[in-house]
Amino acid sequence: MTLPPLRGHVGLRAEAGRGPSREVVPARVTGTALDLSISLILLQDGVVNAAIYALLALAMVLLFTVTRVIFVPIGEFVSFGALTLAALEAGHMPGTAWLLVLFGLAAAVATLWAERRNLTTRIWLKTLGETIVLPAAIVGLVLLLAPLKPPQAVQVALALLMTAPLGLYMYATVYRPIAEASVLVLLIVSVALHIALVGLGLVFFGAEGSRTTALSEASLALGDLVVSGQALSVLAVTAALIAGLYLFFERTLIGKALQATAVNRLGARLVGISPAFSGRFAFGLAALIGTLGGILISPLTTVYYDTGFIIGLKGFVAAIIGGLVSYPIAAAAAILVGVIESFASFFASELKEVIVFMIIVPILLIRSRGALVLEDEE
Repeated sequence: MTLPPLRGHVGLRAEAGRGPSREVVPARVTGTALDLSISLILLQDGVVNAAIYALLALAMVLLFTVTRVIFVPIGEFVSFGALTLAALEAGHMPGTAWLLVLFGLAAAVATLWAERRNLTTRIWLKTLGETIVLPAAIVGLVLLLAPLKPPQAVQVALALLMTAPLGLYMYATVYRPIAEASVLVLLIVSVALHIALVGLGLVFFGAEGSRTTALSEASLALGDLVVSGQALSVLAVTAALIAGLYLFFERTLIGKALQATAVNRLGARLVGISPAFSGRFAFGLAALIGTLGGILISPLTTVYYDTGFIIGLKGFVAAIIGGLVSYPIAAAAAILVGVIESFASFFASELKEVIVFMIIVPILLIRSRGALVLEDEE
């Protein structure tokens, strides 16, 4: 027996619907028993969803280990990436372009203020080139190409080009001035930034949702299970990105510098590794990963300006299971989260989110038993 409604990737699709105007595909069909074919469909959905959660979990682990920031707004990059690509497919100018200019101007002011005691012509030119000239050039390129509706590969490249630099500018504007603050302060700032970005997303993208064209229309039949080309694309891109990250950290000088900063920030600074450079690079890489995640899910579900938050939280659950330090455990935990969510959508769709987020409770209890208790200083 097959279950067609489940073929829409129930985990991600259910997150998009919160009202009568939003599309919701029921994850549970009354009176339908769980058999092998349905189990395979649920497993497929869970693994595909898990691939997206794994990307976000890896981005959050990267940022926390390098900068100690629990980056709550990672979900906004998912939404912005998907909505940017949808606007390009429609031949419109994405709101991301104006966000890029806005954050670029803010980053220019913040960077020049931070370097005010050491300002040189080189620093002036470098800052203005990165924060003013680069966004203007990107906006000009999009203005030129967007009405022409270029091939999908070009549209994806433009979406990445517009959205990923936002991570660099957010670091310069928001996090660099408080880089030495406590983890709690950084978390509070992240929550505030998330709220601000949700509001900006509503302003620049509107309340209507969007869905994009699949990256691949091919399909693969495995017995009773039909795997869509988009699902294969998600898994292939995720596997390639994870392999690329492994090679980057193990084989490149910048990757080793980020690892050194993650292990010992003071020691890394003493050997000449700039904490500001490490933070900028980590934020840029995390923003790129989040944007790519949004592009991958946009053909699977209708994405709204605030859709990314719940998706980001599920990536955070996987990152927490990995202790916010272990990339392999976080990736494996993402698979667990995705599969549990998919089967929970079948058995108890109304409790799906509760079940997913409850996973974190026993993990925290286990970790707390082995943690040292620090007494407050008088």
